[in-house]
Amino acid sequence: MINRRSWLQSAALAAVASSSATAPLLRAAPGIETASAGGKFRLRSAICAYSFREELKNKSMSYDDLIRLAVDLDVDGLDLTVYWFPNTSDAFLLPLRRSAFRSGVEIYSISVRSDLCRPTADLQQKELEGLKGWVDAANKLGAGHIRVFGGTVPKGATEDQAAAWVVSILQRAGEYAGSKGVILGLENHGGITARAERIVEIVKKVDSPWVGVNLDTGNFRDADPYTEMALCMPYAVNVQVKEKIRIQGQLQDSDWPRIVGMLRKSGYKGYLALEYEEKTPAHQRVPQLIPKLKAAIGRA
Repeated sequence: MINRRSWLQSAALAAVASSSATAPLLRAAPGIETASAGGKFRLRSAICAYSFREELKNKSMSYDDLIRLAVDLDVDGLDLTVYWFPNTSDAFLLPLRRSAFRSGVEIYSISVRSDLCRPTADLQQKELEGLKGWVDAANKLGAGHIRVFGGTVPKGATEDQAAAWVVSILQRAGEYAGSKGVILGLENHGGITARAERIVEIVKKVDSPWVGVNLDTGNFRDADPYTEMALCMPYAVNVQVKEKIRIQGQLQDSDWPRIVGMLRKSGYKGYLALEYEEKTPAHQRVPQLIPKLKAAIGRA
């Protein structure tokens, strides 16, 4: 019979052995993580705060109001565009996190402005420090993701040069973000990220499990945006869907069931966030679109 002392000694030895065996694995820095098909398909619904940009700008709506709206529409999460944050103090961020938790709504992402096409070391460091500040803010909100912009190629620079600057900043920002458990999603937002091929190239070169693609379905302008989306999907860490999409310059209804089918095939699991940008007031149109979004992801 094994007595208590013998059992504790055996357990301690086993723990040491296990620790020694796994230490090299824990120290190893994994590279980029891509989605893999298989397993249960899982999407969750969300609203981007940018959908209510006019209301947030004129203060007829608050971020707390967005939480209440998410409850009313039975939406899982919020992607909070930070442009109208009064500040990033604990006095603002922590009560907002508490309000979301008490409402059963996840603030899973924040969306920030950035321009990573910076040619000098000083400007690159400034962008890096800005991103670090937003990582800290996301951490306080409990958000595991930040949407970032790549920026515009400066006059006199080549796109290859600018892409290298983006990679450099994202490698350093990704290291800091990873230390806080936050993922950075580089959005296809024109400029250096206008084409899927370039976005994927940048993310591959960054080669971090904490940096991926924030896929915006409405931002590609090529003849076949669905092809561009498909190239990005294996690297997607967040997906924002628009009501409309441009095909050969023509504005058309976005095919959400098709996009969801593509995401399923790519292996993406995560949030599908409505980012509404059309002319009908958001308080009228968003409640009409959310049931369609849920139907597309199988949550109707």
